[in-house]
Amino acid sequence: MVGIPAFNEEKTSARVVIEAQEYADKVVVCDDGSTDYTAKIAERLGADVIKHGKNLGYGAAIQSLFKHAKKLDADILVTLDADGQHNPREIPSLMKPVLEGKANVVIGSRFLRDRRTSATEIPWHRRVGIGTVTRLTNAASSHGVRDAQSGFRAYDRKALENLKLYENGMGVSVEVLMEADKNSLIVVETSVGCNYRGLDRTSTHNPLRHGASVVTCIVRLVVEERPLMFLGVPGAISLLIGVLFGAWMLQKYATERHIITNIALASMAFTLIGSFSVSAAITLYAIKRLLQKIAK
Repeated sequence: MVGIPAFNEEKTSARVVIEAQEYADKVVVCDDGSTDYTAKIAERLGADVIKHGKNLGYGAAIQSLFKHAKKLDADILVTLDADGQHNPREIPSLMKPVLEGKANVVIGSRFLRDRRTSATEIPWHRRVGIGTVTRLTNAASSHGVRDAQSGFRAYDRKALENLKLYENGMGVSVEVLMEADKNSLIVVETSVGCNYRGLDRTSTHNPLRHGASVVTCIVRLVVEERPLMFLGVPGAISLLIGVLFGAWMLQKYATERHIITNIALASMAFTLIGSFSVSAAITLYAIKRLLQKIAK
């Protein structure tokens, strides 16, 4: 199955659907609340169409495509964008590692070819954003990918069954990688091209909002996965600093008989921040353990 998330892509989706049909038993378009003819075009071309009553986000569309793939008992799900940036003719090479049993998830990377070619084709602000998100993702997982934001991907049946996705926004691409890490799925990258001509003029995603959404998702997922490390440890350090400032304040008061306001405020601030962080870490850790027991 080829799954295509789409939002107001009537100008480009027809060609993507037609070319994808050459390589798939079933092409499914998830129309994420479009107000144009995206859904009607896909239906006329013979694709299955999943309709969201309103725009829920890219991640929500991916989740719907995953559910449909499992409903169809698909062996492989390939996802690609409806805006024409991905070439459906590269679907066979994308699927190859899955067919050979070498991967559960394959990412079509835009950065495995000649770096000069990528640099000229991809706008600079997108390169900076993709690079930043990829570095943050690699720091939070063990995959070491070059392109964490590519939407051109292939998933085998094991991945479809094990990846539990909840992120409705653009952060779902990162959530997939972190979930794959958690479930010990094999992730590989294969080289693909990318057509960015005219894409910035037609894109429905604000790049700043997109980047902020993904970074926020990474932080949230990391904190949820390892709350004691990323909240508890900094919180304990903050508490210690607050105690040290408090001891310094008491020492000053004993010798000078007056409270130094700045030191007192610093002690209170670090103590409050530390207490909140440690409490949140313990609470999140307890919730995580409870959910793991329920899942078992």
